[in-house]
Amino acid sequence: MKKLTILHSNDIHGDFLPSVGSDNIEKGGLARLSGYVKKVRGEEENVIYLNAGDMFRGSVIDSEFRGLSTIELMNMLAPDASTIGNHEVDYGVAHLLFLEKCARFPIVNADLYITLNNTRLFKPYINLEAGGMRIMVLGLLTEEVIASTKSEKVIGTYLNVAEAAKEVGIIADNYRTKDTDIFILLTHIGIEKDRELAALLNPDWGVDMIIGGHSHTFMDEAEVVNGIPIVQAGTGSAQIGRFDITYDDEQKRIADWKWRLQPVNENTAPADPLIGEVVNDFKSITDVKYRRVVTHFARELTHPSRIQETEMGNLYSDLLQDESSFDIMIMGSGAIRKKAMGPTVEYQDMIENTPFDDQLFMLKVTGNEFRRMIQYVMRDDAWEGHTEFYQYSKGVKIVYRKSTHKLEELSFNGKEIEDGDELLIALQNYHYNNFEEFFNVPIGPIKERMRPRVVATSVNNIVEEYFTTHQGLDAAVEGRIVILD
Repeated sequence: MKKLTILHSNDIHGDFLPSVGSDNIEKGGLARLSGYVKKVRGEEENVIYLNAGDMFRGSVIDSEFRGLSTIELMNMLAPDASTIGNHEVDYGVAHLLFLEKCARFPIVNADLYITLNNTRLFKPYINLEAGGMRIMVLGLLTEEVIASTKSEKVIGTYLNVAEAAKEVGIIADNYRTKDTDIFILLTHIGIEKDRELAALLNPDWGVDMIIGGHSHTFMDEAEVVNGIPIVQAGTGSAQIGRFDITYDDEQKRIADWKWRLQPVNENTAPADPLIGEVVNDFKSITDVKYRRVVTHFARELTHPSRIQETEMGNLYSDLLQDESSFDIMIMGSGAIRKKAMGPTVEYQDMIENTPFDDQLFMLKVTGNEFRRMIQYVMRDDAWEGHTEFYQYSKGVKIVYRKSTHKLEELSFNGKEIEDGDELLIALQNYHYNNFEEFFNVPIGPIKERMRPRVVATSVNNIVEEYFTTHQGLDAAVEGRIVILD
């Protein structure tokens, strides 16, 4: 029998600095995350550490250096393998390939390819060695990368879970050998898609576990589908996933495994002083530019969940609609990154909260199209957090009942929206580019009715101007989105 410990993180999203909670305990930060990994490597004989994507975004330390700082910090964290997340392409695929050259750790991905000749952009898998065991790690990416790279027509990925499962079979048939002891899928497709994928996997392919990311799922225990454990480690750096495995090298199989989500804090992990020093060096550079106050809220405002109306969702959608030429701002819930902000708001807070600074498009839709858009957004998948969800500017009221899948009310300024009504709506560029996918409404007739036009070139220019000219801002959850069971 042999022992193997597998540590894993996902969706770190630039969570490089520690935080102190109400319990007065310092949590997270790359220094403690690195400290925990190093501690376990010292305590256990055979340890590998994996990262399931989305290292980037969420911090001005990342955005200011366009991911170079993140790669340098990840080099120090030294995962044995990492896969690509959808936010790894935020700076463009060409820039990602440049960043890969800067990485001193392997990045694996099986399904991102050049459409002209089906050439993979990355090595699909890696074989790791630990204590005489051979561990095969295969990387799979979320289909949302297509949404982020609409302008890069030469780049593609497999569009659905069935095709991804088929790719696992191709890799297994061609490269998994009798010397492979453990086969891991390192995915960034979300917990729901991981479940679908596990159900489609042929047992003869020998997949032993799925270590995932993307949906930011905090788990109390591993889920087992089709005999395959599926795990995720939430988001950020304040926790890490841990498998403790007993491997039967005579029977060539995992004899026993245990998994837990391990808190990373001052009680469980020493801080790695070297990586802490490098983080602080980057922070000192960004502080000069970003540590200035732009406004004061009346109080702390929150955005606790992407799948409900929130205070910050209302604030942002309202300020973008204020004195505009459109009726309704539809703000992507995922475009707001912080769970809370204020009462003092620094430029750094503002940029980290809305890092996707893109254009604002105005479209004219009918009442019928708007109703179909909202109905689709509210589908069952939304409540798992795997689809796009939205915040709406003042005047909109949506009442939706889950049990009947019906919109019981859809009104604007107190008047029920009729099929023949016409509404001017605004969307950020990302949501405009993926309009049909995110709303399930053809965009052709909308373009024929009125050519969509850019009404702002920078969302954050509007946000900063509004913040600096309005002090004491407040917002409340007021029933714009009402979800009934």
